Amino acid sequence: MRIGELAVAVGVTTRAVRHYHQLGLLPEPERRANGYREYGLRHAVVLARIRRLTELGLGLAEVRDVLADEAGKDLVEVLTELDEDLARQEEAIRERRGRLRILLEAEGGLPVEGPVSPELAALFAGSAQLSDSPMAAKDREIMAFLETAMPDEAREQLVSSLGEALGNPEAVAQANETYALLDALAEAEPDDPRVAEAARALADCIPPGLFPEVGDLDHDDSVLRAFYADLAPAQAEAIRRTLQLLTEERR
Repeated sequence: MRIGELAVAVGVTTRAVRHYHQLGLLPEPERRANGYREYGLRHAVVLARIRRLTELGLGLAEVRDVLADEAGKDLVEVLTELDEDLARQEEAIRERRGRLRILLEAEGGLPVEGPVSPELAALFAGSAQLSDSPMAAKDREIMAFLETAMPDEAREQLVSSLGEALGNPEAVAQANETYALLDALAEAEPDDPRVAEAARALADCIPPGLFPEVGDLDHDDSVLRAFYADLAPAQAEAIRRTLQLLTEERR
C-alpha cells in the first residue's frame, strides 16, 4: 500500500501518518526501487491501534508507552487512569452546569458584572434600593472582582457582610448618602474639603466583617493602585483616607 491508501484504509490523514513517523510511533517502511514507501499489514494494524488509543483520549506520549509494552500491562494502567480522569471531568462539568443553571434561571437575569456566584448575584438583584450611582456601579465591579480573587472563607465572609448590610434600611440609606458624596467628587481636586467628609462617611458604612484585616492592607499594592487609577483624583484620595481611618480604628 502507498501512504495515501494506508491513510484511507485506517481513516486518518497522510499528514497524521507522517507525524507518527516523526514521533517514532509508526515505523517507516523500506522504500522500493522507485523511491515510494510500501506499507504492509503490520503498519495498518499499528496505525489502527494508534487511532483507537488517541480516540480514547490518550496523548501521543502515552500511546508511545503503550505501544512499547508488548505485554499490554501498561495499557490497563493507562486506561484506568484515563477513566478516573474522565470521571473527575464529568463531575466538574456537572458542577459547572449546575452553577450555570442557577445563573440562567435567576430572577432578573445575569447581573451586568457578568457571571458571579449565585449568592452575590442574589445580593445584586436585591440591591435595587441602592441609588443608581456611578460609584455604586464601580463598587459592584470591585465586589465581583474580590469574590473571584478571594479565598473561599474570605469570599463567604464578603457575601455574608454584604447581605447583612443590604438587609438594614438604615445602612442602605447611609450607603446612598455616601455614594452621593463620592459622586460629587468626580470633578474635584484631591485637596477638596469634601474629600475628608466622604472618607469619614465611607469608613462608617463599611461593616467590620467586610474587611476584618484592613489593617494589614498594603497601600502600595498593585490592585489598589489599579483601583485608584480608575477613579477621579479626589475619589481616589477619599478611598485612601478611608483605608487610613479603618486601619487606625481597627488596630
